[in-house]
Amino acid sequence: MQNKSCFIHLHLQYASKNKYKFLNTNKMNQNILITGASSGFGLLIAKQLHQKGFNVIGTSRNPEKYAATVPFKMIALDLDSEQSISTFSERLFKEITRLDILINNAGFYVSGIAEETPIELGRQQLETNFWGTIKVTNEILPHFRKQKFGKIITISSIIGLVSFPNTAYYAASKHALEGYFKSLRYELNAFNIEVAMIEPAAFKTNVITNSTAASNKIADYNALRSKIRKFSDALVDKAEDPILVVEKVIKVIQVKQPKFRNIVGKGSSTLINMQHFAYGVLEKNILKQLNKS
Repeated sequence: MQNKSCFIHLHLQYASKNKYKFLNTNKMNQNILITGASSGFGLLIAKQLHQKGFNVIGTSRNPEKYAATVPFKMIALDLDSEQSISTFSERLFKEITRLDILINNAGFYVSGIAEETPIELGRQQLETNFWGTIKVTNEILPHFRKQKFGKIITISSIIGLVSFPNTAYYAASKHALEGYFKSLRYELNAFNIEVAMIEPAAFKTNVITNSTAASNKIADYNALRSKIRKFSDALVDKAEDPILVVEKVIKVIQVKQPKFRNIVGKGSSTLINMQHFAYGVLEKNILKQLNKS
């Protein structure tokens, strides 16, 4: 069963005619690696960067499936495979001699009531989204340190900052990434390696159709589950165009010494402010909106 959630990014792939006039032509020779570039945000970001003249290398577990449909180079990478990750940098640097930017985007979404979600499924969520991302980053860091520059951009989520019902393990994986890269940003400062996060709110992408939902159902949660589904369906319909996330990523690419936190999406700043300064109000508001459903 797949649960619609307004708190995740629905992956609908579609092109945009938006132009990015702010890009500097002297940066067009940059090599950019994007993990999970076969769908969703990753595909949109990769296509736009390729169109603007950047040398894009995307990753996918099955790159041969997309070789004929994407205009950029695709190489194999499976975040759940130790062998794939351990040989990844060697394969990557057969394609390029220098990497300028790493965009961590690959991952998946587990939806469902926390108690109903099998621990093994929750563990897999953390293994892929958190540990997989960290392992790939660690493969790239020696090259960034050697060349004394680089930029790491990680696609997180507003759920990495504010948690909602039905997102417990996904929120845990994104919160963990936020904490990890916050520390890493300090540690890499001396090497001229920049670290930034992108935190999208609800956008129209296809993560829902690729999501994994908890199959165990506990009767006590039936009423809550129904409210979540109705509330989520309504907000999903109002989700924004993902091109806004692409624009945010490109701005972070362009900016020297970007901010660590880069929130994008309507209402996001209000949520974060309430999280920090009026958590009780935020909690009551979420419950009120949920109960309206």
